[in-house]
Amino acid sequence: PVFSFYKPEQHFAKLEQQRAATAPAVPPENIVHTVHTASSGVSERTAAPLAAEYWTTFRGPQLLGVYSQMPIDTNWPPIGLKQLWRQPVGGGYASFVIARGKAYTIEQRRAREIVAAYDVATGRELWEHGWDGLFEESMGGSGPRATPTWDEGLVYALGAAGELRCLNGETGKRIWSKNILSENGAENIQWGMAAAPLVVDGKVIVLPGGPGGKSVVAYDKTTGEAVWKALDDRQSYTSPVVVTLAGQRQLLVVSASRAMGMAIENGALLWEYPWRTEHEINSAQPIVTAPDRVFISAGYGHGSAVFQIVAADGKFSAKTVWENNRMKNKFSSSVLREGYIYGLDEAILACMDAATGELKWKGGRYGYGQLLLAGEHLVVLAETGGLALVKASPDGFQEVAQFPALDGKTWNNPAIADGRLFVRNTTEMACFRIAKE
Repeated sequence: PVFSFYKPEQHFAKLEQQRAATAPAVPPENIVHTVHTASSGVSERTAAPLAAEYWTTFRGPQLLGVYSQMPIDTNWPPIGLKQLWRQPVGGGYASFVIARGKAYTIEQRRAREIVAAYDVATGRELWEHGWDGLFEESMGGSGPRATPTWDEGLVYALGAAGELRCLNGETGKRIWSKNILSENGAENIQWGMAAAPLVVDGKVIVLPGGPGGKSVVAYDKTTGEAVWKALDDRQSYTSPVVVTLAGQRQLLVVSASRAMGMAIENGALLWEYPWRTEHEINSAQPIVTAPDRVFISAGYGHGSAVFQIVAADGKFSAKTVWENNRMKNKFSSSVLREGYIYGLDEAILACMDAATGELKWKGGRYGYGQLLLAGEHLVVLAETGGLALVKASPDGFQEVAQFPALDGKTWNNPAIADGRLFVRNTTEMACFRIAKE
């Protein structure tokens, strides 16, 4: 276990003092951003260079946990990567999304859930938008769980008790809001709403888990009006994602009891694969391992499987390719590289063959941490707050480097964009330079 001597009141007082001391001199809506173009040569004032729109969803592009924007530096000095900034942060287990020079997250500050935008270059808070709400659970702790999503200048954030808000990404101004639990007659799950909103084809897909055909819901991304509602499944902690399987573009959704393919336009069920764990807890993201195959995993002693989607006569079905208990993703997700799956089997890093389920190696105790794939390496954020660089090779466990990045229990996913590595836990956040200088 990772012990903490965290004192909430002292922490929030420190956070508030720091935010007040570094508040922007002008309101966010009056900040002018710089755009450099070869044709105009125009340069206006800015807090940071206008960054790419790359890491805009939970775990990055397609929610795969893979960073491929630019090569990373794999020669970490003994003292660790170059730290660009470090700041106190509110509670919760969300990660960051990064776009246009801002890093967005959602956090708990006293009895309010706060969506905040930070300058990627300095860590300074640019704006915050909050509402009254405090979700607490004795084992899981307090605060929001779901990582926001950025799309075309808008931020979609979901609180732990179902409050969904669409915000202007530049100013934090509310565009629309609703509570997806109360609106759909749904009860919250034990550890709070954790599935990141998915924006696709003009819709925001969320998983309230309501009865009577209100388990999966699509809202219009600009107005918040319901477009369609479907199914009756109890919700999970896994985020919906768009994939192409057996030639069909579709939603891949994991509920508390099954994996499902759904039509994006109307929510129609295309196929299902039973996946009921002992406690009905599914937290790990599924991975498409081949054009017609999906890897799925769960912790609490359950294990993992790869199933195949078969298309015949205009219909789809799912069948098991293999299933075993050699990769048990509890509340972390695995990554795929060149036919091999890398992930935390409960608290120990492991590698397995995606085609056969054969365990290639197991080694390296990182607790209930998180990991990303960057090139030929895994970037592992341990439960203790340590960062490790591990070779992504089926030949054996090879830790290349490690250093302490955060203090205390760390369950939040890291994020990488524009050569910067963003990490946080329930008390602090930091940014490191991970690209080659």
